[in-house]
Amino acid sequence: MQWRSIVVGLLVLRLALNCVLCLPRAEPEPGPGHGGAAARSYLSFFEEGRDEYDRRFGSFPDALRVRMRSMAKDMFYFGYDNYMKYAFPEDELNPIACEGRGPDVLDPSNININDVLGNYSLTLIDTLDTLLVLGNVSEFHRAVKLVIDTVSFDKDSTVQVFEANIRILGSLISAHILLTDPRHPFGDIELENYDNELLHLAHDLAVRLLPAFENTGTGIPYPRVNLKSGVPPDSINETCTAGAGSLLVEFGILSRLIGDSTFEWVARRAVRALWNLRSNETGLLGNVVNIQTGQWVGKQSGLGAGMDSFYEYLLKSYILFGEKEDYRMFKAAYKSIQSHMRRGREACNEGEGDPPLYVNVNMFNGQIMNTWIDSLQAFFPGLQVLNGDVENAICLHAFYYAIWRRFGALPERYNWQLQAPDVLFYPLRPELVESTYLLYQATKNPFYLHVGMDILQSLEKNTKVKCGYATLHHVVDKSKEDRMESFFLSETCKYLYLLFDEDNPLHQSGSRYIFTTEGHVVPIDPRFREKSWEDTLRKGKQNLKIRCNMYTCLLQCERIPEERRYALPLKSMYMRQIDHMVGLS
Repeated sequence: MQWRSIVVGLLVLRLALNCVLCLPRAEPEPGPGHGGAAARSYLSFFEEGRDEYDRRFGSFPDALRVRMRSMAKDMFYFGYDNYMKYAFPEDELNPIACEGRGPDVLDPSNININDVLGNYSLTLIDTLDTLLVLGNVSEFHRAVKLVIDTVSFDKDSTVQVFEANIRILGSLISAHILLTDPRHPFGDIELENYDNELLHLAHDLAVRLLPAFENTGTGIPYPRVNLKSGVPPDSINETCTAGAGSLLVEFGILSRLIGDSTFEWVARRAVRALWNLRSNETGLLGNVVNIQTGQWVGKQSGLGAGMDSFYEYLLKSYILFGEKEDYRMFKAAYKSIQSHMRRGREACNEGEGDPPLYVNVNMFNGQIMNTWIDSLQAFFPGLQVLNGDVENAICLHAFYYAIWRRFGALPERYNWQLQAPDVLFYPLRPELVESTYLLYQATKNPFYLHVGMDILQSLEKNTKVKCGYATLHHVVDKSKEDRMESFFLSETCKYLYLLFDEDNPLHQSGSRYIFTTEGHVVPIDPRFREKSWEDTLRKGKQNLKIRCNMYTCLLQCERIPEERRYALPLKSMYMRQIDHMVGLS
């Protein structure tokens, strides 16, 4: 792609978000089939005069940004305080009834609830690092003590391995690292008498998840385990690609923290097994696989549900651990995605044709399987930012934002051919906010602050209820369901707050962090490039700068002029085209 020459700055969050604002002194090589047009378009000023889009999105006053930051903070605390008041120690808050929710013990088949809720104070655990991001050290300490004193995983609960990993294991590891890292930008947050209890809890949970990896013909794990007894006897042999292939970040960090290779080994074995099952013709993977036979049960390949975080963790695992194998897989996967899923004109900001869009295709031949995309796909522009493909990120993000503007939320599935939702609910998902935040950090364009304000005000207007924020049952009539999933506090509120908090310690020069797929903060740390179970380390594992020397932009770049930030990231004519595409005009 046209941004490949600056990809190193995008391999770690802070380096990335600094470097994408740079212009290479030398002309970058154009990507295949693009002729350099997209690169030229983004690196030049727009010639159009100011119109309604420029007037609406061209600036964002500091006073308004401060007000939005306060609004995001208030949103978090309204949900968090009511969870602690009405729901803790149960897993979730029912914000309409003002009561707690735990597993559905009367109906074990209710996986919509039971895959996530394990009777282990899910929302409190999932929210730990958000408290630090908001600067509330005292409440963070109180929450950590509550977790240590009250949480146990010795439960007769059958949970999804993926959900337990990203929401519980990831949060415990993140909070432990933040507590014990003396270089943390939030200053001295040491907790008196802390004795690695969060790490011990994380280890205990991971051990209880390990049976999922046993007795499978492929090494791909079972989707669910009982925390007390292991894999249920009636467990199915089918799992989704994201569920089985998005364990490496958390399992890998745990292995490197405690010096036990087991966890990283089983997670990496699952990734390799999935990768080896990709189509020889297209290089794509399907979305559902049989863990015993390796046969694809679901042949749909896309960027949303069942696939999303598999791609995300290939790149983020490389960022954290420096394993070249992970980056080779990511590059190959991204090339296949661009070749077979991307439709529309070649360049985002130049030429004629339909807006770029990523569609669901058959993994074996690349033919379109349906005409819908789902809300989880809205994470992908953020991943494109980390990969340096800012042009494509801008266009795809604009498409999802147009859908949000039409409905005041993202429907779970949207049919781009019919210009109508296929699945009408919105469970307060964070993906669009996450991509908005990363694009703003990459470009500093005030357009993305307007997007964040729009999302924030829509949530406040359409989802706020008596004791929190509720899932929208229907994005058109705005009817609600009595559920506030933990990721609303862990991710949606966190990314909204960070979007408007210019002075957050995570944004300080020299801070290098990534976010897990559940939005948990993890530092880029040389410790995670060490394998204490190996006698010899490969060269370059301990020094992040070694990889940077492979590229030139970090040392040979010029800042984009300040006035560039006040041109729209997408030309008005193309924004208008996307609005028309989703039925806004």
